[in-house]
Amino acid sequence: MPMRDRTPHTSPPAPSRRRLLRGTLSLGAVAASAAALSGCDSTLAQGFTGGSPTPDRLNFWNPFTGGDGERLLAMQAAYRAGHRKTDLKSATFVWGNPYYTKLTLATLGDRPPQVAISHLSKVPTLAEAGLLAEIQPADLARHGLTEDKFDARPWKKSQLDGKLYAIPLDTHPFVLYFRTDIAEKAGLLDGKGQLTDVDGPDAFIDALRAAKEVTGQWGGSIASVKDASTQFRLFWSFYRQISGGDLVADQGRKVVIDTEAAAEALAYIRRLTAEKVVPTTTDGPGAITMLTTGKAGFLMDGVWQVLTVQGSKVKFDMRPLPRIFDDAPYACAADSHSLVLPKAPSDSAQRLDLSLGFIASLLGSSKLWAEGGHIPAWLPTQRSASYKALEPQSHYAAAADGAAYDPAAWYGGAGSSLQIVIGDAVTSVFTGATSPTAGAARMKRELRELASRPSPV
Repeated sequence: MPMRDRTPHTSPPAPSRRRLLRGTLSLGAVAASAAALSGCDSTLAQGFTGGSPTPDRLNFWNPFTGGDGERLLAMQAAYRAGHRKTDLKSATFVWGNPYYTKLTLATLGDRPPQVAISHLSKVPTLAEAGLLAEIQPADLARHGLTEDKFDARPWKKSQLDGKLYAIPLDTHPFVLYFRTDIAEKAGLLDGKGQLTDVDGPDAFIDALRAAKEVTGQWGGSIASVKDASTQFRLFWSFYRQISGGDLVADQGRKVVIDTEAAAEALAYIRRLTAEKVVPTTTDGPGAITMLTTGKAGFLMDGVWQVLTVQGSKVKFDMRPLPRIFDDAPYACAADSHSLVLPKAPSDSAQRLDLSLGFIASLLGSSKLWAEGGHIPAWLPTQRSASYKALEPQSHYAAAADGAAYDPAAWYGGAGSSLQIVIGDAVTSVFTGATSPTAGAARMKRELRELASRPSPV
């Protein structure tokens, strides 16, 4: 404990929560957390504690498994092949809040990785807490990473108060999958084999109803059982299409939800099930299976499911989520993966140019990343002929223009408390257990409770 300043007429400032946390985090505590991870190999534990101070070592953290994890490994292999002298140590952690907790603890303990993945919805909170290094344009330019080469929306979201804290890798929106064979039988394809206009509250339900006549079961599917995040994305898309507004402000400290707009969005969501074109008791895998087995003609889900649907070998296509409401600019729930530089205790530990060179290499492999469903934020890839030829992945690229990121709050973002409490309220209306008006009121209560909690960093 530092000694109290005994100078007369002087009192020390009250310590911030971040300083208190830093004071309680010794390297031993961080290392103990790493050792507690069951099944960890030495590479993962080394990555958790920041690894050796060797100047050619680069520690990289990410939360990717499955198809995304396999693609990221290939992207890292490409970097290693061109940078034999760099000792790249990559560590993968549990997706969601466990990952961000570990990243926060390691950074506060002065042992962060040099580069880490962060959802852009998490960047404002991490940056406000002082956990991320600001990235200067001149440093980026040395590696060919200039603003004009990035998609404008994720690039803007990478900033806080005009300062850049992240380098966007992609946009991954909530979209509409559809079986082309079912759509054709339902008379929903035009002369060029493209899905006819399904925008508008009645047109979309009419399309679902036509698909139901073909399948004999359901028109569309969406996860509603134990999947609050998916339910949140459906609501957030429609709410933003109606109001263009937010749920909270001031980094989550102020609740600003428009309950009338929320009730209107919820009323339409309830209409999907009340008219029996979408089932109410389907989990995530079940919703996909309904599409791939022909029990439903449409699926509302994230682009990250594209590999699973492709693996079923059925005929399908994808497009942006329909515009149901036109009261505000087009919107669909989305997030972006980005690359961040957790704040290191020294310039030598930050290894800035080594880190930016690695990031530039990953962006150069964006075509490989896009195959997994993500829309490249790196414009040289997004505008390339090879990406435009990628089907169906390139067919929903326009959705990035309407990306509606999660509200900026320490309790928001991917897999967050905000997604859970709002998603649960949506599910209650979706299943008919709660009215749209009561659902909107519940959201406001839940948000006020979250906003009243102090941030842990």
